[in-house]
Amino acid sequence: MKRRFRLYRRENGIYYLVNKATGQRESLETKDRNAADRLLHARNEAAQQPALNLQIARAYLAGSDSAISTRTWQNALDALAETKEAQTKERWLRAGKEAPFDLIRNKTIIETQGDQILEVLRQGSVSTNVYLRRLHNFCLDMGWLPWPLVPKRQWPSVRFKEKRAITFEEHLKIVDREQNPERKAFYQLAWHLGASQSDLAHLRAEDVDWSDRVISFFRMKTKRRGCLPPKVRFEKAVAEILSSLPATGPLFPYLRSVRAGDRATEFKQRCAGLGIQGVTLHSYRYAWAKRAREAGYPVRFAMENLGHNSKAVHMAYATKAEVLVPALEKYERKHAKEKVVKVKFGS
Repeated sequence: MKRRFRLYRRENGIYYLVNKATGQRESLETKDRNAADRLLHARNEAAQQPALNLQIARAYLAGSDSAISTRTWQNALDALAETKEAQTKERWLRAGKEAPFDLIRNKTIIETQGDQILEVLRQGSVSTNVYLRRLHNFCLDMGWLPWPLVPKRQWPSVRFKEKRAITFEEHLKIVDREQNPERKAFYQLAWHLGASQSDLAHLRAEDVDWSDRVISFFRMKTKRRGCLPPKVRFEKAVAEILSSLPATGPLFPYLRSVRAGDRATEFKQRCAGLGIQGVTLHSYRYAWAKRAREAGYPVRFAMENLGHNSKAVHMAYATKAEVLVPALEKYERKHAKEKVVKVKFGS
């Protein structure tokens, strides 16, 4: 059978493959003739016997990973979930049960084709796109995939539904109708602190420093990264809410004991009863960021409170904030008054 490729050596000593049908040249990035011959032979063999390509690749890969021929996407899902903790692990376990994953769940990773991944994406949702992309990258990092099945630029864009902040009027309606004291205080603190629902639910009385009027808490997402907890000063409104809660131990004993999904469902039911649409418990974080930006709150403090290291993430929360930009002249006058004038003493 006629060979498709031949070798070509440039003046710098680098060997190239030349496709005799198209004339296209590809660098082998080697000056070693023996290595170049081996690569040429492998490429010609692959072109002549495409049906054996996968078996040959599996034979080579099995030398470094004995499970390469049996590892399925479900095995990868289980392994990835085990690297997570708490709610993040629960989200991965829940995502792994989505119906679109059934298309590849029991399929060997090394035998999967790119079009099969695209079919999972077509049948799935935004969540499927997010988690499958992460799973695919996890397999690449672990060496379970020798190359990407779908190139990075070919993954469908992730388009989340529009999210918005809860308004003060909506917040007041929910609080006024709430009969449970613990849940009512929970919603009120969410408005003032902008904390995530899990961080807020796990607050303890010991996190409140009444002498300095400071409340601090570890973010569940960052507490294992060695990050210090944000220390947030509070004033009269928050003090009144805190004084109605337990003086020792958990501030929200019931809400602390239930799953995050249950807290979210309870809040959704209250919104539905009031005809409020498009908001979740997470909307309190958007509301806090929006209020902070509109009030001219320094970005560094807002990032500290929200637990974000990225200005871009913070701005995403506050994207709908209406900001009145002050005149530059006002700041120039203020700067001129504060400017230190150097005075020369003596001669």
